[in-house]
Amino acid sequence: MQKVNIEEKLSLINDHWNPRIAGELNGQLVKLVKLKGEFTWHKHDNEDELFFVLKGNFKMELRDKTIILSENEFFIVPRGVEHRPVADEEVSVMLFEPASTVNTGNIENELPNIL
Repeated sequence: MQKVNIEEKLSLINDHWNPRIAGELNGQLVKLVKLKGEFTWHKHDNEDELFFVLKGNFKMELRDKTIILSENEFFIVPRGVEHRPVADEEVSVMLFEPASTVNTGNIENELPNIL
């Protein structure tokens, strides 16, 4: 058991769209990631996914609407919902998701496919 300093962990991340595991509880992973640019449209058939904005802001595009997320806000993408995060500027995000979640969901491409 040890505490985690989020700022310290984020300072070690120098790339985008590559989540790092910061903790685990009850089969859920706590991940830290920096986003910039557009991710790919994808969905997770079996997992919900929580995006908590630590620093900055970004858009979560859904097929029928766009959600703008700012610091200290979170959004849960339900399983099966196609989505695409878009960040015009770098944003730091904490993710909560089951350990089985692949960040590109049902899509295979050149983006990191981190478990």
